[in-house]
Amino acid sequence: MASRAHEQALAAMLSHLALSFDGAILGAALAYAAVRSFLNFTANSKSLAKIREAPTLSVSDLRSLLQNHDQDHQDQEQKLVIVRGQVEAKSAVDGSGKKSSRDSNVLLSQESGDKAVILQRTQTVPFTLVEGGQWPQSDYVIVNMDGSSHPLPLTMVYHQLQPIVASRYTFIQALFGHEYPVGVLHEEKILPLGKCISAVGICNSKDGIPEIKSCKELPYFLADMTKDEMVADLAFKAKILLWSGIVLGSLSIGVLGFAVMRNWNKWKLWRQRHSQQPSHTTSDEDVSQIDDDEDAGDVPEGQLCVICLMRRRRSAFIPCGHLACCHTCAISVESEVSPKCPLCRQPVRNSIRIFEC
Repeated sequence: MASRAHEQALAAMLSHLALSFDGAILGAALAYAAVRSFLNFTANSKSLAKIREAPTLSVSDLRSLLQNHDQDHQDQEQKLVIVRGQVEAKSAVDGSGKKSSRDSNVLLSQESGDKAVILQRTQTVPFTLVEGGQWPQSDYVIVNMDGSSHPLPLTMVYHQLQPIVASRYTFIQALFGHEYPVGVLHEEKILPLGKCISAVGICNSKDGIPEIKSCKELPYFLADMTKDEMVADLAFKAKILLWSGIVLGSLSIGVLGFAVMRNWNKWKLWRQRHSQQPSHTTSDEDVSQIDDDEDAGDVPEGQLCVICLMRRRRSAFIPCGHLACCHTCAISVESEVSPKCPLCRQPVRNSIRIFEC
């Protein structure tokens, strides 16, 4: 119960902060989210165009393509290709591309005992892609993982969830985009030998052997998807990002416009009151003197002005109707930029002087 009360108090504080300045902070946050959506849409569209133009090749055709590309484009940028093949340990091939000991230099899953080239993303051994059904007679391409931070198509071989009790910070974690912590997860993921995956990246020849490495501008490097599935996935994400940016941008314009107009009206009202203040104050000097004369005696504690605590309450605020201040303090409250009743904190339009019969 205590943690729930803390979360409710935090939510109330955040909502009050977001709506402060008549929603200007909320509008700025929406504008920032809209800009981020449009930037992500631009990057996603560029990646989509590159993947559409990239040729899909088999492992056996890659060497001939690289030879032709090196002869015709020696001074141009490297070739972006999509290669699909089966995972094989690099130690399983020698320089001639023939199969050697398959069990050498591979990782073993602690839970399932499966052979793999990547274990929990923290342990990796050099590996290649070979053409399924033709290995070891087919060619191979070396996968260069240096500098890659892309998601990997790992296979889960062990999964166990131990539930935990949510803490008082659970709401904050969920609010900032983290997954809701329902338990401690124990799992093991591997990239097993023989799995068919696609590699999207820059391909070149290293010592006569094809090698592919990641492209930082693309969201994929190694994936289970084919080229058509990647194109469909990126096209869907681009559409979502575009409409998200449009909706968030429209909302931010509306909220910021409302905040600007409301604060502009407040400023004009304050300026109007401020321009009338000198004459109003001069005319009220005699009234203030009358108040001092009338309140020269003892004033009951319940009738003292809540601001100065010296004079009798003489002015009621409109529209709330609270009789809270003397006439002098009521004028001071009205002269503020955003006048509010000192008792209920509701906006004040003006005040009315109360006379006793």
